[in-house]
Amino acid sequence: MPELDLLIANGTVVGPRGRMLTNIGIKDGKILSVGHELPQSREIFDASGLLVMPGGIDTHVHLMDPGSPDREDFPTGTRAAAASGVTTIIEHTHGRPVRTTADLQEKIDYLDGRSNVDFGLAAHAWPGQTQVIPELWAAGVAFFKVFTCTTHGVPGHNAATLKSHLEATAMIDAVSLLHCEDESLTEAAEALLQGQGRKDPGVLPEWRSLDAELVAAAVAALLVRRTGARAVAAHVSNQEVASYLAAERAKGAKLGAEACPQYFLLREAEVHRHGTLRKFTPPARARIDDDETQMWRLLRQGVLTHMSSDHAPSTLEQKADGDIWNVHFGLPGLDSTMAIVLDAAARGHLAYEDVVRVYSETPAKTYGLWPQKGRIAPGADADIIVVDPEASRILSNEAVISKAGWTPFDGRKVSGQVLKTFLRGNLIAENGKPVDERTGRFTPGGGFSGR
Repeated sequence: MPELDLLIANGTVVGPRGRMLTNIGIKDGKILSVGHELPQSREIFDASGLLVMPGGIDTHVHLMDPGSPDREDFPTGTRAAAASGVTTIIEHTHGRPVRTTADLQEKIDYLDGRSNVDFGLAAHAWPGQTQVIPELWAAGVAFFKVFTCTTHGVPGHNAATLKSHLEATAMIDAVSLLHCEDESLTEAAEALLQGQGRKDPGVLPEWRSLDAELVAAAVAALLVRRTGARAVAAHVSNQEVASYLAAERAKGAKLGAEACPQYFLLREAEVHRHGTLRKFTPPARARIDDDETQMWRLLRQGVLTHMSSDHAPSTLEQKADGDIWNVHFGLPGLDSTMAIVLDAAARGHLAYEDVVRVYSETPAKTYGLWPQKGRIAPGADADIIVVDPEASRILSNEAVISKAGWTPFDGRKVSGQVLKTFLRGNLIAENGKPVDERTGRFTPGGGFSGR
């Protein structure tokens, strides 16, 4: 065996189905060996007593770059990702949506040298414009983002245009990420509430109601099954929504269900106290602790298939610049999502094996990044985190690296600390502090024709 660049020795390597005390050999950015031998290496890190896991893969990220870099940009957002233990993201900004292959190439060129982690890019689907789908998929987009209601200035699909989109993607086995809220219900609620002169934060759960999400998710899930398409329901907010998705999956739908920490830990009533700082959509649905417990159970059992942040930040000043109707939707999440899932394992809601499954393996497999990403095995990229499961800390606004400068989880105590983050064998963060390497690369999705 040739001399290694790095040997991570004596760590407990965690996979989705078990763990073992072993060594990881890294050469030229790849994992060369996993085993008990101790080959020669230029650098050795002793991981005794620590967990060694694949880096996080966050597949729902908005860095607003280009578009609205005052809210977030790639250099800052990916520094936050690296520090948290995320080594790959899939990004799609609403400020300048990717709609054509020219848009995609322009963005790839623009982002060269601007990312601390590897990144895929998604395209936005426009109703009635299915002709661009095959060429975008072949060019390497990771998925097509589809709205069922007009949001962030992106037009929504009705049932007919959604069916046409899914039929087009089914022909080439492309995958879509579906934002499910029924536009007729959100529009009617908005008109009623505006007509009443309501501007209080309590309009949010009435405007973006559970019924609107349920109707859209049920229709979308049925159409995914009927068309034979591959899709993921984004940011599933509630157990009832998950049950509709699971029922169609049981009938053969190729349908994932994305979870986000805000639908576990935040409570619906918080909007009355925090106002625009809880404006995201779908909004928080959990009302009591058992709602949170049930969401963790669904994630543990695979009904909810994987975890993402839906990182869509605005600064405190931007969130204060208007009322509940006109400030930006969205929360920051890249700084905190890995911390939340590690803490869930420490609290017994998940196993550490589940953390690997929901935040590394399944995202990689869903969006065509596997087997290069999402695993610790010979031949894979050496995207690795080293975790101290015993360490505890308090999440705080002051520690947030994102341009947002705040977190909805401020003051929350969590167990588990990412000590080191390696991207293709290079150290990109240590003890929560990013090393500003900007070595991240564009990683095309599963349909890429240039391989």
